Amino acid sequence: KEVYYMNNIDLIDLHSHSIASVHAYSTLKENIDAAKVKGLKYYGLSDHGPGMKNTTLPNFFHNFRVIPRNWGELHFLAVIELNIMDYHGKIDLDTNTLKKLDYALASLHLNCLKPGTKEENTNAYLGAIANPFVKIIAHPDDARYIFDSEPIIAAAKQHHVLIEVNNASLAPNATRPGAWELDTLNLKYCEQYGVPVIVNSDAHFYTDIGNHQYAFSLLKKLSFPNELIVNYNEELIKEYFYSADKF
Repeated sequence: KEVYYMNNIDLIDLHSHSIASVHAYSTLKENIDAAKVKGLKYYGLSDHGPGMKNTTLPNFFHNFRVIPRNWGELHFLAVIELNIMDYHGKIDLDTNTLKKLDYALASLHLNCLKPGTKEENTNAYLGAIANPFVKIIAHPDDARYIFDSEPIIAAAKQHHVLIEVNNASLAPNATRPGAWELDTLNLKYCEQYGVPVIVNSDAHFYTDIGNHQYAFSLLKKLSFPNELIVNYNEELIKEYFYSADKF
């Protein structure tokens, strides 16, 4: 297992994609095998919700029950990356389907919602945070969506939602502009409000599963508190993602 930061072991990657998202290139089995090779203990497949054109259909998320939850020492979680569809935080999957999943991420994408005003973009995040199925706000780091960071972090604290530090956003080939600056601002408020963060790969090819190097580099640069990083804290993983009957 790889040691990344403060001599702790990275346990988890809960944001990744398979060929079901169409613009990703690996199968679920390839991703699981990669997670095992990386020494992860928890892995989540989070293909895009059906609001993103030419990706999944709702039935894709109904049938997660057929996938084994345990792969040796690796625990599999059934996930979705919800698309925020309007400036009130509407998401793109019905409640009955969401109940079948372990949790949901929610995020903004240009092909689902065009950037609005600072107030509109902030409200879009706030509405998603208030959704009881959303456990992670994914890549709130795109400078094309101008938003007010502090109320978003405060709402995450209130609703027990994690803020993601997205490794793909920070990579040299990233497509979302301004990620380093926006993540730095988000992390400032996360530390101030005591909001835990989760580092995820946002892998679209199996070789990136568990690849968190750029995100951990930023956390190290900022000396972000270790106790607020979910990846290193199994107690936080259980608190946010597992009910008592799953252990």
